[in-house]
Amino acid sequence: MSFFRNDPLIAGIIAWFTAQIIKIAISLTQSERVSLKNLFTSGGMPSSHSACVCALTACIAMEYGAATPCFAVAAIFGFIVMYDAMGVRRETGEQSKILNHISRRLFSENDSALPTKKLKELIGHTPLQVLLGALLGILIGVIYPFLTGNSIYAA
Repeated sequence: MSFFRNDPLIAGIIAWFTAQIIKIAISLTQSERVSLKNLFTSGGMPSSHSACVCALTACIAMEYGAATPCFAVAAIFGFIVMYDAMGVRRETGEQSKILNHISRRLFSENDSALPTKKLKELIGHTPLQVLLGALLGILIGVIYPFLTGNSIYAA
């Protein structure tokens, strides 16, 4: 049961879930239909990866302080995740768009050589998606320890 007393972990999970719910809401406003598939997809606004790692890092800072090795590990981990989301993963999505386009142009709809699986295009994030995910995560990571009474800054 100590799992449920691990505030940084719980804050990260809440931030991830909140970002995914926001993606569903944005999808609803754009397509006027709810897609629960968005609850488990990567990419989009806001970045759930950024929200999760920033909530984890902020919560660690609030509970243990920013001068701890645990905070340093979480901060470096967070920077790597966010950099990867904007760089490698985003570029992979852009390449998938191009490959899907080429595949459609090279093969007709009835051609048996047409690849049956379309490559996933929404993989990475724009800098704005990462920034808003990070801000969401920081907000949750700062507030959560106050709600549980575990912040070193609580009076």
